[in-house]
Amino acid sequence: MQLRNYINNQLVAPIGGQYLDNIDPSTGAVYSYIPDSDEKDVDMAVQAAKAAFPAWSALSTEIRADYLDKLAAGIEKRLEAFAKAESIDNGKPIKLARIVDIPRSVSNFRFFASAVRQFSTDTHDMGNEGFNYTLRQPIGVVACISPWNLPLYLFTWKIAPALAAGNCVIAKPSEITPMTAYLLSEVAIEVGLPAGVLNIIHGLGGKVGNALSHHPDIKAISFTGGTATGRIIAGIAAPQFKKLSLELGGKNPNIIFADCNLEAAVATSVRSSFQNQGQICLCGSRILVERSVYEVFKTAFLAKAAQLTNGDPLEETTQQGAIVSAAHYQKVLDCIALAKQEGGKILLGGNAITVKGRCEKGYFIAPTVIEGLPHNCRTNMEEIFGPVVTLTPFDTEEEALMLANATEYGLSATIWTENLRKAHRVAAKVQAGVVWINCWLVRDLRTPFGGVKNSGVGREGGAEALRFFTEAKNVCVVY
Repeated sequence: MQLRNYINNQLVAPIGGQYLDNIDPSTGAVYSYIPDSDEKDVDMAVQAAKAAFPAWSALSTEIRADYLDKLAAGIEKRLEAFAKAESIDNGKPIKLARIVDIPRSVSNFRFFASAVRQFSTDTHDMGNEGFNYTLRQPIGVVACISPWNLPLYLFTWKIAPALAAGNCVIAKPSEITPMTAYLLSEVAIEVGLPAGVLNIIHGLGGKVGNALSHHPDIKAISFTGGTATGRIIAGIAAPQFKKLSLELGGKNPNIIFADCNLEAAVATSVRSSFQNQGQICLCGSRILVERSVYEVFKTAFLAKAAQLTNGDPLEETTQQGAIVSAAHYQKVLDCIALAKQEGGKILLGGNAITVKGRCEKGYFIAPTVIEGLPHNCRTNMEEIFGPVVTLTPFDTEEEALMLANATEYGLSATIWTENLRKAHRVAAKVQAGVVWINCWLVRDLRTPFGGVKNSGVGREGGAEALRFFTEAKNVCVVY
């Protein structure tokens, strides 16, 4: 199967006629081909978006919101096909795609359809002199670049607010996981989305992402991915004064205090460590445990993690699927080898797995737990983005905060304690853009989302996303 780009409401072959292999990570086999697009394809999409922008931005908010609702319904109608495509493309268990990724993608369109209907601006009364009011106007043509770990979920997370606000979008999915973006192209055609409003370009970051960053007619870029890539995009786009939203890497702490509900902390910590094979930017990869309960927590955590079922992602009982690509599989294994060199003790896993049957050549790694590492070693400082976590004891609240804040990242943190004052105190002091107390990955789409330090710039979600995809204009009226 050859995928095609979606430009001006048509599925078209790449101008250069070149394609890339798309590999099923559970089998290691090529199962489709994606366009190896370049700057010519990007420019074609930009011209289509520029032509569509005047009419799209002039539509009423209600009509644009209705189109988002139609896209949501179109995905929902084909939910099983989307879930299977996401599982094959990414290697994640189909059950996870069915109950999390695809439903949340539907929710993204529905949420922003509702949010834009209620989006309001400010008025400032100057008494007898007059008043000021603020207009929020769409930017124009914007780029949305999404990663491979939550392909459709994060793709729609960006596209939905951009379209709702009245922009026209050039969207680039990861070349590693392009299939559900392609299926979204088909849905957009089915629901009659106006030509040029949404354009989806497949290909390599070095070609397509680079062209998007350089193109003078693209006025804003929303990117989710690695910190190194974010730095490159910022270096290109910032001198052109493009608006930038960068959601980057994480090395998130999971802080376990002795006074927590230990059973709940263990169960949720296993999920927050290994869901989607640890390939979620919000996974807690550094588990910090108060020393008085360290051994008890460790024993329970290892027992529960050992019960996770690795296997064929298309099997309903599978809890741990394949690593997304051969390159990332090797990176994770190299990180485990480094942890051993740094003096880490492997308590669980630490090895590749062979899944019998059709997946025997797939990229599988056992859930891995390591202890005995210094807090400032590379394993505890650098993002691994796989099923690998470290355990580290602490003695005081101050030490826990020092350990939690020791990395260059600051995306999320999880705090486990039954002490309300401690929970609020630590949440205020931990350096993270998102903090969960006694839970993990509970999302309210109205709230701001993003990181501090090297985990990003700007915020997504709710009104923050609608503000990013618009420009504020103050209008002053004097009586």
